[in-house]
Amino acid sequence: MSLLDALRWVLATLKFGRARSALTAIGIAIGIAAVSLLTSIGEGVRTYVMDEFSQFGTRIIAINPGKNMTGGMGGLLSSVRPLSIEDSDALARLPFVDFVVPVVQGTGEIEYGQKGRNVDVFGVGADMPSAWQFAVGQGRFLPRTQTGARSSPYVVIGNRVKQELFADTSPLGKLVRIGGMRFRIIGVIEPKGDMLGFDLDDVIYISADLALEMFNRDGLMEIDVVFSPATDSTTMSAHIINTLQTRHGREDFTLTTQDQMLSSLNSVLSVLTLSVALLGSISLLVGAVGILTTLTTSVRERRSEIGLLSALGATRRQVMSLFLGEAIALSTFGGICGLTLMFIVVFITGMAAPEFPLQIHLPFVLGALLLSMLIGLIAGALPAYQASSLDPIVALRSE
Repeated sequence: MSLLDALRWVLATLKFGRARSALTAIGIAIGIAAVSLLTSIGEGVRTYVMDEFSQFGTRIIAINPGKNMTGGMGGLLSSVRPLSIEDSDALARLPFVDFVVPVVQGTGEIEYGQKGRNVDVFGVGADMPSAWQFAVGQGRFLPRTQTGARSSPYVVIGNRVKQELFADTSPLGKLVRIGGMRFRIIGVIEPKGDMLGFDLDDVIYISADLALEMFNRDGLMEIDVVFSPATDSTTMSAHIINTLQTRHGREDFTLTTQDQMLSSLNSVLSVLTLSVALLGSISLLVGAVGILTTLTTSVRERRSEIGLLSALGATRRQVMSLFLGEAIALSTFGGICGLTLMFIVVFITGMAAPEFPLQIHLPFVLGALLLSMLIGLIAGALPAYQASSLDPIVALRSE
């Protein structure tokens, strides 16, 4: 029996029982569509989160007070030396450092006339727009202050703050009160939108030393260092550790590189995507059971046909291949239908809700199609073996 003859036999069999074949393929299609959609959602969420964190750049090292350690070091955090503005100034003098941003964060109320609004207050340095890739839409950002000098009481506001307090009028030069202190508005940040639920436009920026005074803090919450492409994060981290160890007398701080954070996030989200896909794969069991039931019934109904094939010289291997081919054809057709359904749902979702994190990943699509074929092969193995094991004489006698 040639390959072409076998293919004709499989297609004729599926066409003869087209209703049963269609119902069986639908079971596979639903399962494949479910797996593909779940993996598309997982991949979309992964890409969305990675893009959100990558918008601040990838050559960033964050330094936080306190050393992350395990074991009996409970008293360490209470005895660490706080990070200071002088520390950030020292880091700015290191080779290959492009920008350094001291960071202090708190909340406060900004008041203008009879209006007030609770906002997140960030105490930062003059390099913040360049380091975090923010753009000033109106005015200018906070000026650079001489080391040891007190910064001028200037504030730069986010776009939402500007809209809520000043509507369509220009806020530049206006005096506002923040945490009991008077500030003059010198700039407005261009709209940035949300990042993982945090509104980047509902924020105001003042100098770090004024934020330490406003919130009565002893030290900075974080120092962000942006280094040039001429070096790598490992070398830059070593320079930072040496500098701060010299100033503090020990390593009482923690460094987190952006590539480390992105790598950890990518690993976690990839595992989440795989877990969701495995959960959705449970629905494929329905399709597998459908194929098994269909072929088992087909073997019983076509005993005489199987006997005739054997009597005409078809080997057991050829009979088994015919039934396995039927199972694979059913599952492949169902997989193609399922992927088509998935593409339709993705297209409609993209039109109706373009912000929804749904992204088709080609390897997952090909994997889903291969998975449907594998399910057909596994589900059809037992009926194919039963068909090949029939004795030709007994099978013909059933006629």
